[in-house]
Amino acid sequence: MKTLLTLAILLLISLLTVLSSCSKPDEPSTEYAGLNPFSNGGSERNMIVVISDIHLGPDLSYSELNANLGAFERWLRRVKTAPDIKELVIAGDMLDEWFIPATMDTYQGKDQADFVKRIAATNKAVFDAINSIIQEGKIRVTYIPGNHDMTITAANVESILPGINQAREAELGLGRYTPAGCPTIVIEHGHRYNFFSAPDPLSNQDIAPGSILPPGYFFSRIVAQHIYQNHPLAGDTMKIVTQNTVSGNDSQYLLYIYWKVWQWGINYVPLASRHDAKIIITNINGYSGTYSINDILPFQTTPGGFIDVKLYKGMQDKWIQRQILNHVAVAIPAAQSIGNSAKSIESYNQAKMQYFLNPDSDKRIVIFGHSHDAAILSCNNHDGLKSIYANTGTWIDQNDVGPTVMNFIVVTPQNSDISSLTYVKLYNFENEVVTEMAADSLRY
Repeated sequence: MKTLLTLAILLLISLLTVLSSCSKPDEPSTEYAGLNPFSNGGSERNMIVVISDIHLGPDLSYSELNANLGAFERWLRRVKTAPDIKELVIAGDMLDEWFIPATMDTYQGKDQADFVKRIAATNKAVFDAINSIIQEGKIRVTYIPGNHDMTITAANVESILPGINQAREAELGLGRYTPAGCPTIVIEHGHRYNFFSAPDPLSNQDIAPGSILPPGYFFSRIVAQHIYQNHPLAGDTMKIVTQNTVSGNDSQYLLYIYWKVWQWGINYVPLASRHDAKIIITNINGYSGTYSINDILPFQTTPGGFIDVKLYKGMQDKWIQRQILNHVAVAIPAAQSIGNSAKSIESYNQAKMQYFLNPDSDKRIVIFGHSHDAAILSCNNHDGLKSIYANTGTWIDQNDVGPTVMNFIVVTPQNSDISSLTYVKLYNFENEVVTEMAADSLRY
């Protein structure tokens, strides 16, 4: 009898052990495959997690984030349960108003409020996870606009993420953010320094009053069409533009550089249609027309002659004024901004120019998104002090710029101990395994 009782007790203990080791269905496991990036080794809730370039779209048939949606939702659930995280910062390109196939009407005859609600409905699990973090109130969630969501209003973001903190400047489409208690850190998307991506409130005002969409918007529509058409062969060839050798000046040279960038882009993502076909449907941000590729490209009527353009006419001569309106601290030459617009290293160069080497800046840690090229790099600032640039990479399914996706940055601020350091670490979550890609530290 005693033997049977002992066996029964052992079976009961074994059953209870198995049951207690199972997570509840609505709670994610706190176990990590790989590292636990959200532990600071103590009990203080002080870690800042930064992500960007999620590119949530209204239709999974063409959205850039589709296959990785489930992993992203599960990653967010882990963020929520992490006891050491103080803040989650979403540094731009959360909602994608640009990556829409050219032949589609972005708002489907409705408005931006409806468009944003369609994104939330299409990506419901992700928005449920973010809203759950916001509503619990333990982790602050901050959003900063990027270029792909530059025209989306604060009210429309609030409508799908009630209570989110929005770090916006007075001008639509811009924001920069310094977390509380971290005065030497600045986070922004990084698009204000890019000729193709910075808000442009000066161009095309005669046909699109109030618009701020830069030329990169039209390129994104073409890229989306190329992918939606399953990477077709080119249905047309670009007309060649050569440098103006008759009456060339700086303005004409800049237009030539602008054409060279478009030449690379159109050859990289060809469309099946002819370049004079009116395929780019707008009906967004002041635009109501339907445009062709030729409406965007610089052209010449005679080889070596005057270079002209229909859309964005004169934009190359307004770059200085555009930078002033966009609060660029250190002016960037137009040739540099146009010519380097597709180079991810330019984001690092701008972090150095605008912050580290700028004697009016006290920032020592700069975190950008935008380039999709996750990285941590360091240099000395204008006072000879170590400074760190970090890029948040992206979460989209296919990254043609950097080697990885599902990237995130974690900042662990220093404490009052003189030996304490501020740590900046870059991770990815590919295959739902946390891997540390790079790390650096400093003390300010």
